[in-house]
Amino acid sequence: MLVVGIKPGHDGSMAVIEDGRLALALESEKDSFARHWHLTPTTLLQVAERIGEIPDIIALGGWRVAGGSGHKSVGSGYHGPNDLVQRGTRLFGKEVTYFSSSHVRSHIMSAIGMAPGEAHPQQAVLVWEGVTGGFYLVDDGFRVVHEIPVLAEPGARYAFLFAVADPTFPDSGAVPDLAVSGKLMALAAYGDPEEADERTRRAVDRIFEVDTIYPAPKAEFRDAPFYNAGVESDAAKTAAALLNRQVFEVFADAAKEHLPPGLPLRIAGGCGLNCDWNTLWRRSGYFSSVFVPPCPNDSGSAVGNAIDALCTVTGDPYIDWSVYSGLEFEWDTEPDPATWRRSSLDHRELAQAIAGGHVTAWVQGRWEIGPRALGNRSILAEPFRSATRDRLNSIKQRESYRPIAPCCRIEDVGQVFHDDFPDPYMLYFRMLRSTDMRAVTHTDGSARVQTVRREDNQPLHELLSAFSAQHGAGILCNTSLNFKGMGFINRMSDLVEFCETRGLDGMVVGDTWFRRRTDSDPASLTDPRQGK
Repeated sequence: MLVVGIKPGHDGSMAVIEDGRLALALESEKDSFARHWHLTPTTLLQVAERIGEIPDIIALGGWRVAGGSGHKSVGSGYHGPNDLVQRGTRLFGKEVTYFSSSHVRSHIMSAIGMAPGEAHPQQAVLVWEGVTGGFYLVDDGFRVVHEIPVLAEPGARYAFLFAVADPTFPDSGAVPDLAVSGKLMALAAYGDPEEADERTRRAVDRIFEVDTIYPAPKAEFRDAPFYNAGVESDAAKTAAALLNRQVFEVFADAAKEHLPPGLPLRIAGGCGLNCDWNTLWRRSGYFSSVFVPPCPNDSGSAVGNAIDALCTVTGDPYIDWSVYSGLEFEWDTEPDPATWRRSSLDHRELAQAIAGGHVTAWVQGRWEIGPRALGNRSILAEPFRSATRDRLNSIKQRESYRPIAPCCRIEDVGQVFHDDFPDPYMLYFRMLRSTDMRAVTHTDGSARVQTVRREDNQPLHELLSAFSAQHGAGILCNTSLNFKGMGFINRMSDLVEFCETRGLDGMVVGDTWFRRRTDSDPASLTDPRQGK
């Protein structure tokens, strides 16, 4: 059975499930399109080129768009956890099944269908994103039997605090960019909620009380201590830490009040990218297990649509999948040999060069689904010097307060971090044991690490093993390979432009290593732990 899922609107994407296996998951932002890009004809053609026949089921995700005097529904619309449409139609002359379910249900089913395929009488799904915030109790027939609304627009409210502190954000008529949520998460680590004064506490409480953030009522917060104070001000950092804690507590209290203990928890929606909250859910002990897919935000909705259609027809939502389900890299040009020296990849020599300070673009296989680079479209660097973090933020054109995440060989996780558990999708925080890892240690002593097993990503694991043999632990800086505001780079012409304009020292594509001709000693033996 061949199922194609379609996610309209922002974060447009398509997903293909063939005989219960995720064959493709293509987000329109990838290949250096703008972040959160809408579904494009290019994405449709990329799918059509790669599947061998017309699909049996077309699964259109529900959505809503502005039109006329209000909103027009696409498919089954935005809300309604059990709203399903199934009917026959024709596609290029073939009889196919048309299926649609709501946007909220796409989140629910992606979180369930990508979770371990175990039978449960009931599962709890938390969907928290820019519009919806609530729990859904799902029975063994994958019907939502209980909906528990908690807080509308949790993601938007979270981003709103950043807007209140930002003097460039207008007092009325604007909507916060949900992309700033990651920035607020970084800033929250610099603050202490216990240091919030009464005025700050009242202002943060009022963020929970406003009717809507669409548009954002910033003018109502002119009396807040963090109003136009600047996002890096102490007032904003303290408020961010307080809001970060209180958002989680609102949902944790609702879970304890309305859900029986011991259920498995599945998390979806953009707030599922908040590693602090994921860590708190994991540590709460209230649920038997916690699962977050690598694409909990809208980038995973097309997968959820396809899973929902598959489940409706077969009764089984669980699929086989890999996070590396994007497209192969396109070698559309050759790097200039006057600038780049080409050689076969030697992991030991590359590890030595990285330890000596080289920053390297790393491209392997198919791109990762979801927003985080997981070793196939990454920028890699040594983890010891704080100057490396600053250089990477400069390369990425990011704020200096943003942390750099590491990737770590699974064998070394317990040596480097206090919590020893696998996290292949970079979704949790944990504290570092060593003070040597300056480039990947956030201000609160934490890091968002991707753990790497050989069976999941052999090329990256091999490089980490080479680095471990030289420096005692297989850990490197790992940040996404993309232009600012764009999706992952996926063609050689973009890769060369990025590396040449941003000053990277090398680039690896598969088993080919390109080094700048100006690099006279790419394998410096200087111990990076001596630098700060």
